[in-house]
Amino acid sequence: MKNKELAAIFSRIADALEIKGETGFKVVAYRKAARALEDLSEDVEVLFREKKLQEIPGIGSGIAKKIEEYLLTGHMKKIDEALQGVPEGLIELLNIQNLGAKTIHLAFKELGMKNLDDLKRIVADGSLAKLFGMGEKKVENIKKGVEIYEQAQERIPIYEAVSIVEEVIEYLKKAPYIGRISEAGSLRRKRETVGDIDILATGKNGAEIIDYFTHFPGVTRVLAAGKTKGSVMINTGTGERQVDLRIVDESQYGAALQYFTGSKSHNIKLRSLAKEKGLKISEYGVFRGDKKISGENEEEVYRTLNLSFIPPELREDRGEVELAAKNELPKIIGLPDIRGDLHVHSIYSDGTLSLSEFAEAVKNLGYEYIAVCDHSQSVKYANGLTPDRIEKQIEEIDELNKKLKGIRLLKGTEVDILYDGRLDFPDEILKQLDIVVAAIHTGFKKNVTERMLRAMENPFVNIIAHPSGRLISRREGYDVDLERIIEGAQKWEVALELNSYYDRLDLNEFYLRKAKDKGVRISLGTDAHNANGLKMMRFGVGIARRAWLEKKDIINCLDLARLKNSLKR
Repeated sequence: MKNKELAAIFSRIADALEIKGETGFKVVAYRKAARALEDLSEDVEVLFREKKLQEIPGIGSGIAKKIEEYLLTGHMKKIDEALQGVPEGLIELLNIQNLGAKTIHLAFKELGMKNLDDLKRIVADGSLAKLFGMGEKKVENIKKGVEIYEQAQERIPIYEAVSIVEEVIEYLKKAPYIGRISEAGSLRRKRETVGDIDILATGKNGAEIIDYFTHFPGVTRVLAAGKTKGSVMINTGTGERQVDLRIVDESQYGAALQYFTGSKSHNIKLRSLAKEKGLKISEYGVFRGDKKISGENEEEVYRTLNLSFIPPELREDRGEVELAAKNELPKIIGLPDIRGDLHVHSIYSDGTLSLSEFAEAVKNLGYEYIAVCDHSQSVKYANGLTPDRIEKQIEEIDELNKKLKGIRLLKGTEVDILYDGRLDFPDEILKQLDIVVAAIHTGFKKNVTERMLRAMENPFVNIIAHPSGRLISRREGYDVDLERIIEGAQKWEVALELNSYYDRLDLNEFYLRKAKDKGVRISLGTDAHNANGLKMMRFGVGIARRAWLEKKDIINCLDLARLKNSLKR
């Protein structure tokens, strides 16, 4: 599939145009095309052969011609035109918080900045601060953004790691003699980012399985290939990632899976507990003296230690072992517990699906409802709705709901919290809606805490969206006191969002746990702008599980009638 290749090309074109100083329709069009192709589940080459490219939401005739050119020739002239005069290293800098395209353009033109090393140099020597419109404070913020960016590059986003591991496992299932297989490590524990990608499997002929693994499409280098372990570098379209495969005996699989899932601190706790019981635990099994007494299945490993089974997401040595010993672990939520998505964007603002298309998209997910929460009027870059347009949307949703069966569209909005804490729509609009999600998109350092708290006082506000405002890969987030936000949510009975988009996962697991302890309800929303985005819910559920959240903590676990009743304030 060429989907990701084309998505990367269109993103690169948009980046280059921004650095050259272009804004507006062209840049938006290329970004929209990139996002549509990245999330497209069908093969773009098949759609091209069927002459259906323009049926892809976000793909117009101009973009379609460029896709055709690439698929027919293997190249696109527009990328050469866009990149002409733009050093390769400048594109990377757009991912740094507090560093916009205008500043990059100016620093390139005036100071000869061409890459990250140059940026760090002109920050350190003070020359960046002397540019027009800059200053010490702005440069200090850029310096902090560089630190966040460099830290993020050391980790793999969970979405990328999951995409890789699922493709590799699907491929390996066809290998000769393959048995049981699973991801391991921090990926299996559903960390928001992972350090490496580990796969564990059983099989009768390890060397043959490893050889099959090294021929996975996309492998650029084979780092190791033995009888029980193989390591390769795989091209993901945006870079290379290392994937390790380990083959173990069927009788050791459970013990090995437990061991290689971790975490290290959890495993240390288990070894200590085993020692107290006169046992020894390792990746090979649980032993009493020289006799192996369990190890084929994970469940029996825990059972041998007189522990109830501990889900991988809880294995961080945060009290889970002690509770498992008393059979008192919470029954954490699973994806089947989610009854609906409470934050999506339609074509009315910056999404790619119509209301009816969204309703169709969620039918296979088993949901009862989906909340359409398009942007409000001040978010002009996202085609925010004016009062007239949201009135029109309300009417359309009401008409659709009369025809829909098995799914309910909830009338909602992601209304902006303005600089003084007022909301971007009047109460006359808000009271007509089923659900109001209040959010901050501008002024990240301007009284964010007070603005959110004031928004919560509005009786029509149900949820505060992405409360920290972070983007894991490149942005630290708002200047906000989340402890006070949680207290405010408790006082005003407002839910806090766990935004399930993989680069947000906001709130994080630590503040989710604090919210749970305060009795604050959590709402899960994917922030989906297309059908594929709805699948991000599993990442939010993974973080919710890591935070020990149960069905009673999450409003999406309510059926429609109970949800609507719980939203009344």
